[in-house]
Amino acid sequence: MTDTTTEELDVLVIGAGFAGIYQLDRLRDLGYSVKIYEAGSRLGGIWYWNCYPGARVDTEGPIYQFAYKDIWKSWEYSELYPGWSEVRDYFDHLDRTLDLARDIRFDTRVTGADFDTDRDQWVVRTADGRTTRCRYLVPCLGFASRPYVPDLPGLDSFGGAAHHTALWPQEGVDLTGKRVAVIGTGASGVQVTQEAARDAAAVTVFQRTPNLALPMRQRTLTPADQDEIRRELPNRFAARGETFAGFDYDFIPQNALDLTDEERTAGYQQLWDRGGFRFWLAIYQDTLFVQESNDHAYRFWRDKVRARIDDPALAEKLAPTEPPHPFGVKRPSLEQNYYDVFNQDTVSLVDLVENPIEAVTPTGITTRDGTDHPFDVIVLATGFDSVSGGLTRLDIRGTDGRLLREQWADGVAAHLGIATAHFPNLLFVYGPQSPSGFCNGPTCAEIQGEMVVETLDHLLRSGARRIESTPEADREWAEHVAGLVAPTLFPKARSWYMGANIPGKPIQSLNYPGGLPLYRQRFDEAKQAGFAGFAIS
Repeated sequence: MTDTTTEELDVLVIGAGFAGIYQLDRLRDLGYSVKIYEAGSRLGGIWYWNCYPGARVDTEGPIYQFAYKDIWKSWEYSELYPGWSEVRDYFDHLDRTLDLARDIRFDTRVTGADFDTDRDQWVVRTADGRTTRCRYLVPCLGFASRPYVPDLPGLDSFGGAAHHTALWPQEGVDLTGKRVAVIGTGASGVQVTQEAARDAAAVTVFQRTPNLALPMRQRTLTPADQDEIRRELPNRFAARGETFAGFDYDFIPQNALDLTDEERTAGYQQLWDRGGFRFWLAIYQDTLFVQESNDHAYRFWRDKVRARIDDPALAEKLAPTEPPHPFGVKRPSLEQNYYDVFNQDTVSLVDLVENPIEAVTPTGITTRDGTDHPFDVIVLATGFDSVSGGLTRLDIRGTDGRLLREQWADGVAAHLGIATAHFPNLLFVYGPQSPSGFCNGPTCAEIQGEMVVETLDHLLRSGARRIESTPEADREWAEHVAGLVAPTLFPKARSWYMGANIPGKPIQSLNYPGGLPLYRQRFDEAKQAGFAGFAIS
């Protein structure tokens, strides 16, 4: 392996999204040799890959950026919820401001790594045949880096264009005048449907579970808006670290069941009018715990949506009388006109529960009722092997000879959501059972990222050669996470939050359900106790 080693580093980071960039910049400032290996051709992480029609952020742009180093003072988004192209512009701004690219190797996909126990280094392999040695390996892969395509018989035979939204061609696909199939109704399915409905000849949405989407309230930001944003941003940034999900708003410290119908409805209406995730993450505190409270929220959502759909039968499919699952335990999307486009003659819905896909043919899709649906483009909005999938796809081998995917075959166990036993000097950001998919991305990149930076700095300065979580600490953290999610309504839905969207994947909470403040407290307790739960040598 040493014959082809190209360099030796203190730290090798995988991924050039928010989390990887924070690691690179902070560790360079501390004087360490660090590089990023990035599979894409430019900065952005998921925003390099997400360039499908309609792709945009579902966090308000002003807080979808870094707070540190005052980078925000020289940047502004033009829309409240910026599209993928403008987010890429933001990453270019980061590159110009922080001089990032000189320490990033683009178009370099890491395929695996082995730990050299004699030298206490990771030997990292890339798809181009190179190897690199590093003292510490820090994967920053995000919670949605491994696209999932279900087994659709005949998909390879399709004669038109068929692309997963996370593997969309960088040059784009023109949907104008095309017959478009959208398989899936998660965030990307909602966004593509809205976009395609404007230009395509026909759009057919294949729905297994309706998306309980919320109003985005998108708008262009005026100069007056920008002035107000700049005044408020320091306080909004400060608030991010004190809320459950890293936004600048949090749950109402009241129970919906303690209010009158009129008081409860008035509160719902205020959140609905403001838009965004507030109806999900700034709602009454018992909503995600108590079914009766949750039912009140669902009925409010249902009635708002059904009022926008002309066809009663279609309204029942998109916003059923009875909830398909508790509200909010699957990730809602933000929509602009998703429900309205179904009033167009050119947009239709296929219910996959009643009429599943039998096969993809060279000319389209055949459903169980025998209907042949002709298409020019098939959009696979079929989601991801989320949170843990980006790590388990790599051939990372631990000191006991097992691959990481083998160690986690029966379920993830990762102390503090950043490390796992038998894999020394491997620290992941956005990893399983960390805030990850429950947290605003830039917030998590900075707060959890700083925890990892502090840990690495302590190890490198003290001369420690190895850090490794103990099996006991891994098990206790997994039990802690399971104990937090058990009293919630999340286990009642088959969601990617619980790993249920991937056949054979163990069912467990893949994200930390205690909220960012509690997570910060638990990490600080471990740090103050000499990094409790870790063996350092």
